[in-house]
Amino acid sequence: MSRRLERQLREDRNLRDAALALVKADLSHLKTDIGMKGVGARLATRMSEGATDVFEEAVEVADSNKGALLALVAAVFLWFARNPIMELFSDEEANGEDTLPQAVEPTDEI
Repeated sequence: MSRRLERQLREDRNLRDAALALVKADLSHLKTDIGMKGVGARLATRMSEGATDVFEEAVEVADSNKGALLALVAAVFLWFARNPIMELFSDEEANGEDTLPQAVEPTDEI
């Protein structure tokens, strides 16, 4: 082999060995990191961080839109209170009459 090819081969081999050492170091670091904190704990941490971010964003939006938030709360309250409110305006109970038809009892006559 020529000197140029030998030098190139040596440089390539050194690059390969350096890359292999980096991969082995990364694997070792990953194993140590996972050993210290399991996958479930990592997932729980990420989920709690995400939930905290969403909550902070919601608080920020609520602070800047207080009127819209108040209207939304009032609409939800009215939705859940719709039946008692409708009964206030209904005159069915005031007359003591029920507008639903009475059930017809079957007779034994044929």
